[in-house]
Amino acid sequence: MLAVAATAMMLSGCGYNAIQQKDEAVKAGWSEVLNQYQRRADLVPNLVATVKGYAAHESQVLTEVTEARARVGQVQVNADDPASLQQFQAAQGELSSALSRLLVVSENYPTLKADQSFRDLQAQLEGTENRITVARGRYIASVQDYNTFVRSFPQVITAKVFGYGQKPNFTVENEAQVQRAPNVDFGTTPPAQPPQPPQPPPAPAPAN
Repeated sequence: MLAVAATAMMLSGCGYNAIQQKDEAVKAGWSEVLNQYQRRADLVPNLVATVKGYAAHESQVLTEVTEARARVGQVQVNADDPASLQQFQAAQGELSSALSRLLVVSENYPTLKADQSFRDLQAQLEGTENRITVARGRYIASVQDYNTFVRSFPQVITAKVFGYGQKPNFTVENEAQVQRAPNVDFGTTPPAQPPQPPQPPPAPAPAN
């Protein structure tokens, strides 16, 4: 009994219990991310069907949304595998872009925009996108907290002994654009000239 108690105290002191708690927090955060992404995927068929009822000839954008949703469903994601997480993120990004193009197309159809079903679906999609943003933000924070903890002493030793490595995280979706320096143009456009003050009229000639 004393040996069990001593072992428990030793594991607690080296961060083992905290690692378990933070690992579970990461898992819970990931489950919420998947839940919100699935919520969005479930909206897509009804959204496509509604738009198709008013704009059937917009076949390209409708096909893009449908195919992007199918690719999302085909990704077997493992959040602990960086390549798998990157593939998952890329597929979700493609669906986000396709949905954005679909909503842009809908702006050209006033009757569609006025349809109550479409408006309800659009509101649900907007709410889901917000939930995805919140869930991703919480997950990113929990992974950062976990990674920082398992890299710190003395729990780094415990993590190595029990096989707890760092976890991959979401990356910035527009990373290339963020890292690109802005194109600032100096001097190609001449500065506007300040308005000239009106000239006084010429003095009248003296009389002879």
